[in-house]
Amino acid sequence: MTLKQRSLAIGLALAASPAFAAGTPFSHFTPLAGDVGAGTLPEAAPYRLSSPHFSQTTIVARDVAQARRFDSGSYDMHTANETGPDAGRYLFTVFETGQAGIQRTDLRTMITATIWSSPAAAPALNSHVAFDASRWTPWGSFLTAEESWSDPAAPASPYGRLFEVTNPLADPADINLVHRAILPRVAHEGLAFDRDNNLYFIDERNDSHLFKFVSVNPDATRGDDYFAAGQTFVLRVGDGTVAEATGAATWIPLTDVNGVALPGAVVVADPNGLVAIDGRATPKLPAFRGIRFDRQEDLEIKSLKDGGQMLFVAATTNHKVFAIDLARGTVKLFASQNTRDMATGQPAGSAFKNPDNLAIDAEGNIYIVEDQPGGVADIWFASDENGDGVAEAIGKWASLSTAGAESSGLYFDRFRPNVAYVNVQHPASGVDRTIMISASCPAETSQDQDHQRGHGKARDKD
Repeated sequence: MTLKQRSLAIGLALAASPAFAAGTPFSHFTPLAGDVGAGTLPEAAPYRLSSPHFSQTTIVARDVAQARRFDSGSYDMHTANETGPDAGRYLFTVFETGQAGIQRTDLRTMITATIWSSPAAAPALNSHVAFDASRWTPWGSFLTAEESWSDPAAPASPYGRLFEVTNPLADPADINLVHRAILPRVAHEGLAFDRDNNLYFIDERNDSHLFKFVSVNPDATRGDDYFAAGQTFVLRVGDGTVAEATGAATWIPLTDVNGVALPGAVVVADPNGLVAIDGRATPKLPAFRGIRFDRQEDLEIKSLKDGGQMLFVAATTNHKVFAIDLARGTVKLFASQNTRDMATGQPAGSAFKNPDNLAIDAEGNIYIVEDQPGGVADIWFASDENGDGVAEAIGKWASLSTAGAESSGLYFDRFRPNVAYVNVQHPASGVDRTIMISASCPAETSQDQDHQRGHGKARDKD
């Protein structure tokens, strides 16, 4: 272990200590105003942070020459091994490139390894492209998927697939990646499981849809059983004709309980000869019509005080985040450019743009990551004090300065509540990074109390 790795490992050990855990949570901050400016901060510490008690450290930096390991870059979503042996020890992320892969960082040693990579680059038929999603399963494996699928009028591509790493803690030489073909083909990004182990997923495209897979074996202890049989549904609001509508929602089946396409669904064969439901074309048909979102990207689920759950969906094109009450079957607009900016007390307007990734901290607060270039790319904290699925206000929590880059994969550590990870994706320098953001443990002052949950003076005026 190098001196740097040892220092980082010690820092994480301190972050896991009871004293650190009792410190200032991430919701104690002073909302930022304005833009940070492209290239104004060093790439190794590229964020303007909203509290002096937050700090940042690079824990992974891409070797552009790939001299040490395969690393095609474009680091995307994060997750950790949230259950099982050594839970919380390993951080996973994926490469959203034409030759996709998966890397795993040991948070004790700070050593990063590529545990799997595509055997060929696109357009080879055995290629894998644009891995985006990262989600730990209820049975203790790792899911990712391809953010690439063909339009209805075009020939079916080989992509749009969901994959499971059945043994994500194994030696890289032994990693087992399995295509779970029961799901329709879409351009995947966000994945989320509810408490009943239903799997939600999206098609990342304008005029696209939100789906739910209900396994026949929801309590399965391995993916072979979970994905053996189940039914896929698409979300509809009203009669499905109004894009990004809010109100009462229903789930419309696309398959039977065995995953077989219902009569009338669009079924295609890809260039490898695999048959699948076209998840982009089918929900546009009247019998299967789903609510259309414009470039929905990420998903996050929050448990509510009343025992219910809320599914959050970021829709990038029109600068909106939606909240779906899964128990009541209702869709609400959670945040938009009309939501109040904590720093100004006025509607956020164009300061809030292109919401992409979502994350949830240890207190249940939702964070919204913009898909914008460095200099104007922000991470927003959303305040929903009454938990009704409509944010009262949003505040800039961090701003990225790295030229050409965007933030991706914000993930709050489930075992160290004052530690988070975020990727700096596709910077102009080519050096993608994973940044660890930590909250220190200061004695709380009256000013800290004023700023709890982003309650700056501008926010408290009304």
